Amino acid sequence: MAASLSFAAPCAAQLSSNSAARRSAPFQAAAAPHRAFLQGAPLTKAVTSSTAAAAPKRRQLGGVVAAAADAAPAADYRQRAPKDVRVLVVGATGYIGKFVVRELVSRGYNVVAFARERSGIGGKQTAEDVQRELPGADVRFGDVMSLDSLSSVAFKDHVDVVVSCLASRTGGIKDSWDIDYQATLNAMEAGRRQGASHFVLLSAICVQKPLLEFQRAKLAFEEKLQTAGDITYSIVRPTAFFKSLAGQVALVKEGKPYVMFGDGTLAACKPISEQDLASFIADCVSEADKVNKVLPIGGPGKALTARDQANILFEAAGVKPNFFPVPVALMDGIIGFLDLLAKVFPQLKDGAEFGRIGRYYAVESMLLWDPETQQYVADATPSYGKDTLEEFFRKAVKEGLKGQELGDQAVFGVNKE
Repeated sequence: MAASLSFAAPCAAQLSSNSAARRSAPFQAAAAPHRAFLQGAPLTKAVTSSTAAAAPKRRQLGGVVAAAADAAPAADYRQRAPKDVRVLVVGATGYIGKFVVRELVSRGYNVVAFARERSGIGGKQTAEDVQRELPGADVRFGDVMSLDSLSSVAFKDHVDVVVSCLASRTGGIKDSWDIDYQATLNAMEAGRRQGASHFVLLSAICVQKPLLEFQRAKLAFEEKLQTAGDITYSIVRPTAFFKSLAGQVALVKEGKPYVMFGDGTLAACKPISEQDLASFIADCVSEADKVNKVLPIGGPGKALTARDQANILFEAAGVKPNFFPVPVALMDGIIGFLDLLAKVFPQLKDGAEFGRIGRYYAVESMLLWDPETQQYVADATPSYGKDTLEEFFRKAVKEGLKGQELGDQAVFGVNKE
């Protein structure tokens, strides 16, 4: 909710019986990259620095981890033509996954897209719908929660690269550990069995400061991936997606106020479009300089607070600025009440977690976190791509938000379908 009535798509959570142990090791794994010297690993193509002066700081903070070279495969698939490289995408029908599949297909890769037979928001997409939506890909159907299904269907042939765009739909406790950890781990294990040499993981920048269960679940898998030893990796940690900031477009068009927490400057992000993110993920398949690294990434331009985003939307909609500030303390009270109820009614634990998710996005920036100074550093957050939030909002105001539906990530039903 970093700026709108929406659950921020890049980041979503869970619990287990040994959650205390899980919290400790993943947290250290998340903090270690920021303390390490980055050896200058550059971000190529359309990557830009916010300022030249930020470059030394980014080398210290950039969240890029060099791992053991012994995980590199003997025969590098990158030496082959893309048509001879099989890339398997799990989470292929998700918001980012479908853009990743199309981008990889456009680059000439032999793409396998693995999906549920009923997918999309509310399971409304049929297998035929998915096949039409992902032309050029070998679409296969099964269950990511089943290692047998992955092995016998998705990975029935040799695979060179696995790309995971899996993410919890809601951030609920069980859902997060099921998807962000277990299903993603299943995909890695099935890939290793079929000779996959590289794994590209779509994670989230917010895991660098893990206070939520989905962040802990993501970090737990990141640790598994980084220590696997026989497969290389690229861990992509994007900031907010355009979609996650679109929750109030329709309301503002109707002349209703823009809801924000505090004065609208508590948190900021460098939003990135789905297409630019898909392009960066595809770069991680092809570019050797992204191997065995954790890669925080944002969109072009400066960091934007909720107030900044609102003003961009007001201008795009041609309406007078109209804000409705909500005190963060109100959310604290709601979370406390739900936590109390959850002690008596365990089924309400997810409700309290959703409240914590909302609060997190109200006060925590989706920017690079410096554990030394305990601050977010906008200038050290790498930029990539060309699509801007201004362009996105202008198009959304004019054409609507078809394709940008929030589904289970919608708050109060805004832009759910």
